[in-house]
Amino acid sequence: MAQISARLAYVMMCATLSWGVLIATGWAEKLTGREGLKNGHMVLASLTIAFGSIHAFAFTLIQTGTFSFIKLVVPFVDGGLFRHALGIIGLEVMLAIAVLASMRHKVFYRKWLRFHQTAYIVVAATVVHSWFGAIANSNLSVLWLAGLTILVPTATLALARFLPPEVLMRIGMLDSERGKEPGVGEGDAMDVSVNNEKCHRYGTCQAEAPDVFQLIEDNRLTYNRRPPEEHFAQARAAQRACPMRAIEIRERVK
Repeated sequence: MAQISARLAYVMMCATLSWGVLIATGWAEKLTGREGLKNGHMVLASLTIAFGSIHAFAFTLIQTGTFSFIKLVVPFVDGGLFRHALGIIGLEVMLAIAVLASMRHKVFYRKWLRFHQTAYIVVAATVVHSWFGAIANSNLSVLWLAGLTILVPTATLALARFLPPEVLMRIGMLDSERGKEPGVGEGDAMDVSVNNEKCHRYGTCQAEAPDVFQLIEDNRLTYNRRPPEEHFAQARAAQRACPMRAIEIRERVK
């Protein structure tokens, strides 16, 4: 039970991260509706936490009694190993992220967003936990094939998530949007507007274009209606990533 649940949690964790990147960047927009993508991300995250919890609980059933409940909850207690601590911290932070995700409208979004972004670090820590666990249990051969097959595209997507749009365009992962939408031309000035009826204040725009969009303390969105040219790429990335398609951009000649 411990091994099967661990492997399922590993797969679901990688899938959750990959799916989240595809949603945030808008790369998977053509596959299905935005809400469908968002709900899929939540389902994968829930499965990751569920299988991770089963994996931890299974150790309480081991006849030798090596793992107590406290040892599975508190890192390093009673001589706990470093690899065990990585798994414990990873699962607990994932649970905290899931709880706060359901409360994001009650928590100031910028603070929630920063905490949610720790998921990248948590995934890395949990991957290390999985690989060291496989080495300790002589199951490394399984992870060499299956684990690497899943991990490589996950790591690639995670890295691409933080690359500037200009770099993504150069390597072919993102198409230039100039001239492809009504009202968007080869202009050297940009007008940005937000449809307040569509906008749900998720803050994705701020994550993509912090120099253009900001959520302030009372949960109002402020933005630069005419950003300078060096922020054009940020604004386009925010438009692509907006879950509600509330951002409108028009480029014009000065």
